[in-house]
Amino acid sequence: AMEKMADAMLFGDLLTQNISAAINLYESLAKEGSHTALGFLSSYGIGMEYNQAKALVYYTFGSAGGSMMSQMILGYRYLSGINVLQNCEVALVHYKNVANYIADKLEKNEGVPVEKVRLTERLENLSSNSEILDWDVYQYYKFLAERGDIQIQVSLGQLHLIGRKGLEQDYYKALYYFLKAAKAGSANAMAFLGKMYLEGNPAAPQNNVTAFKYFSMAANKGNAIGLHGLGLIYFHGKGVPVNYAEALKFFQKAAEKGWPNAQFQLGFMYYSGSGVWKDYKLAFKYFYLASQSGQPLAIYYLAEMYATGTGVLRSCRTAVELYKGVCELGCWAEKFLTAYFAYKDGDINSSLVQYALLAEMGYEVAQSNSAFILESKKATILEKEKMYPMALLLWHRAAVQGNAFARIKIGDYHYYGYGTKKDYQTAVTHYSIAVDKYHNAQAMFNLAYMYEHGLGISKDIHLARRLYDLAAETSPDAHIPVFLALLKLETVHLIKDIVYFKFNVRWKWLKLDNTLGSYWDIFMIIVIIIMLLLLLRNRPA
Repeated sequence: AMEKMADAMLFGDLLTQNISAAINLYESLAKEGSHTALGFLSSYGIGMEYNQAKALVYYTFGSAGGSMMSQMILGYRYLSGINVLQNCEVALVHYKNVANYIADKLEKNEGVPVEKVRLTERLENLSSNSEILDWDVYQYYKFLAERGDIQIQVSLGQLHLIGRKGLEQDYYKALYYFLKAAKAGSANAMAFLGKMYLEGNPAAPQNNVTAFKYFSMAANKGNAIGLHGLGLIYFHGKGVPVNYAEALKFFQKAAEKGWPNAQFQLGFMYYSGSGVWKDYKLAFKYFYLASQSGQPLAIYYLAEMYATGTGVLRSCRTAVELYKGVCELGCWAEKFLTAYFAYKDGDINSSLVQYALLAEMGYEVAQSNSAFILESKKATILEKEKMYPMALLLWHRAAVQGNAFARIKIGDYHYYGYGTKKDYQTAVTHYSIAVDKYHNAQAMFNLAYMYEHGLGISKDIHLARRLYDLAAETSPDAHIPVFLALLKLETVHLIKDIVYFKFNVRWKWLKLDNTLGSYWDIFMIIVIIIMLLLLLRNRPA
C-alpha cells in the first residue's frame, strides 16, 4: 500500500504529484527492502542528489530483493556499459530472469499491449497518432459498427478484448461486437468468440463446448484463427482427449495461412517433442517465422535457443536483444499510455517522470521522449542547467539503439554547444553516421552545410552540392530547403567570381580581347545562361 501511494505521488497519475512526499515514503520503504525508486531518482537527480554510484547500489539491492524493474535496469546497464563495465553475460542473467517472468504471464494470456507514441513527431499530429485511437474517431467507428460495418465490428471487438490504442479492456463490449459480426457471417468474429470462451472471462465464462463450436464454424470457412483454436483444443485436451496428431494438423493448416500463433505452436511442438520427434532446426524455423510478426513467446524461445546454443550457434548478444524485447512487454509498459496522456493534458512533470523511468529501463522511445521534453525546458523538476546535459545523454542512448533522429540531435547539440562544448568535428561525425547508416535526408543536408562552410571538416563545395542533391532525392520534404541552400551557395560563389573578375579585369581584359576578338559579348551571354541554369537546376517541379 505504501509503494502504491508513493508511486501515485511520484508519477502524479492518481494523486497530485508530490515528489518530496514520495521520497519520504520511499526512504521508509528502503528499510523494508524496496530500493528501485530511490535508484531511479538518484540516477536523474529528481528530488535527490544526482549520484550514479548510489543509483547502482540501490538497483543492486533491489535486484537481490527480486525487483523485476531493478533487474531489467541492471540488464540494460550491463548490456550498454552504463556506469558499469559492459558485460553481456551479466546482462543475460538479468534479462533472462525478467523474461522468464514475462513469458509465464504471456502463457496465461496476460500480455500487456504497448502503444509507444513518439513525441518527436509534430505536436499537431499527436491527436491523430496511429498508436492512439482519437475519441472522435472511436465514436465514428461505433457509428459505422452500428450501421453494420462488419470489419469495424471485428476491429472494435479486438480493441476491447485486449485494451488497445488507448481503449480500456471491456469483455462485454468485445463480446457484443463479435456476436454482431459473427451473425453477419464473419469468420474472424467466430474465431475470436471461440477464443473468448476457451480462455474464459466475465462476459464469456469458460466453456470448451462453445469454444469448439465457434472455432469449428470459423475453421470451416478456412479461417486461420479458427484452425489454430481447434489445434489448441486438441493440444491441451480442452473438452476432448489430447490428440497431438490432430493438433499438429490444425496448426500446420493455420501456419500455412501465415498465422504467427500457429507458427509458434508448431515450433514449440518440435522444441519440446510434444507428439513429434524433437527437431531443433524445425523449431527454430517456426519460432523465427512467428517472431517476424512479433509473436512474443516465439521471441522468448528464440532467446532461449541462442542463450543455450540449442540448435543454433550460441550468441549472448542475440539472446540478450531477444530477451530485452520480451521484457519490454511487462506491465510497466502501461506507463507509455499514462505518460502520453499526461503530456497531452499539459502535465509535463508527470509525463517526464514516467518516460524517464521507462528510459532507465532501456526503452528507446522513452529515451527519445524524455530527451524531447527536457530540451523543451517546460519541466520544472530538474534545474534548467541540467536539462540539456541530461537530454544529450538520453539522445545518445536512443541513438545507440538505432534511432536516426537521435543521432542527428547529438550532432546538433555539439554544433550549437547545447549541454556540451561546441565541437564541429564531433557534429560532423554524428551527421556522417546518420548519412552512412540510415541514409537520412536531414543528416545529408546538415553534412552538406558543414562541407560548404568548412566546419569541422575540409571545405568541399562539390561534395556539398552532391549531398544537397542526395537530400532532395531522399526526401520530398527536402526539396525547398535544398533549393534555397543551393541558391545561396551559387549566389555567394557568383558574387565572389564577380569580385575576383573586377580586381583582375585590367590584366585579363587584354588577354580576353585577344583570344575572343569581336565574339567576347557572345561568350559573356553564354556564361550568364550557364549560371542561370545552375541556379534553377534543383527547382522542384
